[in-house]
Amino acid sequence: MQSIAYKLTEFFIIFIIVPVSFAVNYPVWIKMIIGIIGFLYIIFVLLRVEKNKFKVAQNLNWKYFFKRTLIQLTAIAILTTLYMWFVDKSNLFVVVLNKPLLWLMILFIYSFFSVYPQELIYRTFFFQRYQSLFKDKRLFIILNATVFSLAHIFFGNVLVMILTFIGGILFALTYINTKSTLLVSVEHAVYGCWLFTVGMGSMLGFPS
Repeated sequence: MQSIAYKLTEFFIIFIIVPVSFAVNYPVWIKMIIGIIGFLYIIFVLLRVEKNKFKVAQNLNWKYFFKRTLIQLTAIAILTTLYMWFVDKSNLFVVVLNKPLLWLMILFIYSFFSVYPQELIYRTFFFQRYQSLFKDKRLFIILNATVFSLAHIFFGNVLVMILTFIGGILFALTYINTKSTLLVSVEHAVYGCWLFTVGMGSMLGFPS
């Protein structure tokens, strides 16, 4: 399971074939089974092959992390608010203003049951399995952002693909610098929750 050929085959199936197949119209229950099997396989590899202990990394620089995240969030907030104002003003902050309890519930469910599994797959697993195959760190980051964007192809929305590619770059940089699934999950949750809050949730699959 550690050979280059095995890893490349694994990569192609998990990060190319499966995401693209989810954009094809076939029964949802089959997609769910594929997703569950794939996730269980990833957990197995992390635990038994990569010997991941799932421990919180020590000596994390939380102050620097939150400072950097706040700066990036400010930029994201300004750009997305302007976008909603000029393109889809009727949905600007629509959920938080009209359904605050739904807003809080979705933020909780999304942060714990969507973001963390995504980061286990696209950062922890991806980096531990494939980073050693690439000498060029920048190329590897771009590849990571590309497959992360591809994972959202089933939404059928170009803007979603662009946003998730940019997010993939930011999350990859955080993981490279911290080696922390926890920190990158917090960052991912912050940006995702903001997009839902500002009113862009419907295109990302959030109920509204």
